[in-house]
Formats: sequence, C-alpha cells, structure tokens
Amino acid sequence: MPHSIDSYRLITGKDDSDFCKRITKALSEGYELYGSPTMTYNGQHVVAGQAVIKRPSQLV
Repeated sequence: MPHSIDSYRLITGKDDSDFCKRITKALSEGYELYGSPTMTYNGQHVVAGQAVIKRPSQLV
C-alpha cells in the first residue's frame, strides 16, 4: 500500500546556487526528495525542477 502524501511541492527555477539553496531549505524544513530531478533548456539557461513531499507523520 502506497504511503499517503499530505504535502507536495514542485520546486522549479534556473539551475543555479539559488535553486540548490531552495531545495536545501525545503529538506531542512522536513521535506524529502520525491522522484528524480528534471531539467530542460529554455533557450537561455537550464531550468531545473524537483518534487519534494512531507508525509503526514512529519507534519506538525
């Protein structure tokens, strides 16, 4: 039986240090990575995306 997911976020942005800081902040807030990251090129720069979740047992 799959785990219930109560809080889901998809973090996206230019693939730079700011994006990495946003992911790190979400992890420090109790989120965990959900699936693989995704990347695309928009003609100017690489755009990254990463889903993160908080399971019900982690919510306060």
